[in-house]
Amino acid sequence: MEKKEIKEEKKIEGVKEAGAGRFRKGRFGEEKPEERLASWVPKTKVGKLVKEKKITNIDEILDRCKILEAEIVESLLTLKSDLLAIGQAKGKFGGGKRRVWKQTQKKTAEGNVPTFACMAVVGDENGHVGLGYGKAKETLPAREKALRDAKINIIKIERTCASFDCSCNEQHTVPFIVEGKSGSLRLSLMPAPQGTGLVIGDEGKKILKLAGIKDVYSRTFGQTRTTINYAKACIEALKKTRKTKEKTE
Repeated sequence: MEKKEIKEEKKIEGVKEAGAGRFRKGRFGEEKPEERLASWVPKTKVGKLVKEKKITNIDEILDRCKILEAEIVESLLTLKSDLLAIGQAKGKFGGGKRRVWKQTQKKTAEGNVPTFACMAVVGDENGHVGLGYGKAKETLPAREKALRDAKINIIKIERTCASFDCSCNEQHTVPFIVEGKSGSLRLSLMPAPQGTGLVIGDEGKKILKLAGIKDVYSRTFGQTRTTINYAKACIEALKKTRKTKEKTE
């Protein structure tokens, strides 16, 4: 009996130690950005150059190749992030409150299997912005996937003072009228004078704010309640601020 009790005590101690380790690291093994960058082992040639600090400007990478590691962006930019409200809580007659988690269910023999999706946007408020989508069986892993995807998909945009009734010479709006399309939704962004603000929907404001745009007019056509297409159309419009300028040059 004494041997059994000793074994059980050792098992309990082992479980406590393992639990304490998981608690220190995070429920899903999450690490702080500083710790993640310190333990980061690059797998691509660009990542190795960034790790060795031979590349210090992210624009050099964006003009040449696609980013495949989120740590590259974390090393070169100081990012802020936000989540877009792509889901809806349960409500009577479909009137539930908008939320950031989109929940779906799959019918199986064992029962309903829920899945959560999330859309994140990251940016440095200085001409760089990225949009990402993540899906998982729980909410926090879905958020981490979305943030990682947003960092990998980061783009550079052009900003200027292009409104006909503004001459402040500050980078606060889009350089010309640009249009993005996703599904049935079309979104146009137009230059606005300083002090106008972001004349666009709430989810569009999150994207433009992180991109560093302070004043803009907008116009939409199609099904605007589809937030995923709305965000994609906004990013497509921002991409054209740079592409159209390259063509004119």
